[in-house]
Amino acid sequence: MKILGIIPARLASTRFPTKALVDIKGKSMVQRTFEQASAAKKLEKVIVATDHEDIYQHVKEFGGEAVMTSEEHPSGTDRCREALDKQASEFDYVINIQGDEPFIHPDTIDELASLLDGETQLATLVNEVKEAPLLFNPSIMKVIFNKNNDAIYFSRECIPYLRGFDKSEWLKHHTYYKHVCIYAYRADILREVTQLPLSSLEKAESLEQLRWLENGYPIKIGITEHESISIDTPQDLERALDVMGLT
Repeated sequence: MKILGIIPARLASTRFPTKALVDIKGKSMVQRTFEQASAAKKLEKVIVATDHEDIYQHVKEFGGEAVMTSEEHPSGTDRCREALDKQASEFDYVINIQGDEPFIHPDTIDELASLLDGETQLATLVNEVKEAPLLFNPSIMKVIFNKNNDAIYFSRECIPYLRGFDKSEWLKHHTYYKHVCIYAYRADILREVTQLPLSSLEKAESLEQLRWLENGYPIKIGITEHESISIDTPQDLERALDVMGLT
């Protein structure tokens, strides 16, 4: 399988302006993300898909590959589709690596890549929730899936509801999973899902993967032990540096 790793990187960010270029101990966020992704063994190539010349030039300066994409894309998935279409060679799959995860473990990417067998249309990862407050944080997407490891639903609410137990006890009586925000798309399916109109479930929860499920596209789920550390605010960066022992 030829797998293209794409890092969507916008310059504008409401909660953290120009975060793609923010310095993290001598390297920008986008450079750290690119280097982590490039260390994955199962990617044929890694590129940055951006909407801004500053990011494009910065990636070129540190030796990475970048492609310019439209400023109008509503999601990273749409940006990935344009970047894929601009490639000179064909790829079987695309893995969308979030540009705000500078500490993503390369094994996380390879774990997702291991689910891609030609039949898998869409795939993503989850890991176990081990702290009760995360269950009820709407910024943390919870996931339920069937015995074949196909997604049933993603929600900002805690799912499933555990009847008969106080919420403080739920983790003791059920295994809950949260979403790791990395996606894989078979190339033909990526082109299809980006043509779908917004769905009612997507509008309700503001989660684009619900559009795919609502239109009948199966999403394969893999379970990883690696934690996901997204940087949405300057405070998130401070916490991440502390977790990584870089303060």
